[in-house]
Amino acid sequence: NENDLENKKVCKAELQKMLGLPVKDVPIIAMISRLVSHKGLELVKTVAEDILHENIQFVLLGTGDFAYEEYFKDLGKRYEGKASINIAFNGDLSRKIYSGSDIFLMPSVSEPCGLSQMIASRYATIPLVRETGGLFDSIKPFGAGGNGFTFSSCNAYDMLYVIHEAIDAYKNTDEWEKLMKKAM
Repeated sequence: NENDLENKKVCKAELQKMLGLPVKDVPIIAMISRLVSHKGLELVKTVAEDILHENIQFVLLGTGDFAYEEYFKDLGKRYEGKASINIAFNGDLSRKIYSGSDIFLMPSVSEPCGLSQMIASRYATIPLVRETGGLFDSIKPFGAGGNGFTFSSCNAYDMLYVIHEAIDAYKNTDEWEKLMKKAM
């Protein structure tokens, strides 16, 4: 809870062990999503290699369109030890990902409401969302005193810019902890 964030570190280390990722203090960027185009997966595909060249770990959980499943499985193989791709629907694993990750990526093209960004917030996993529908109703930009990170255009490089902002913010431990508490 917002009064004690120590268990967040425990959840993160356990998630890393469970998914075969090295246990280290780098931001974990997570996605839990149906693997369909309106969830913004084309944006992610466009800059996935750029993201994975950063000092981060990437976790994905979801099922959907065969082409996306195959793309992300291949990405996971190419970045073994840095990316954990889980093509499944698994409620238990989703809760572990929410609780152990640092940044929750939700770049939806459209999203009438969205629950995942709110669930992530409850677990002190900072949402990074596209400003659409319910995502922008519930998540406001960090730089303006908000509770997460946002980008407005449906452009992969705008998303990548904001991912870099989130990674940089993560490095400032005191500010990141304040953001986690605000998100919760």
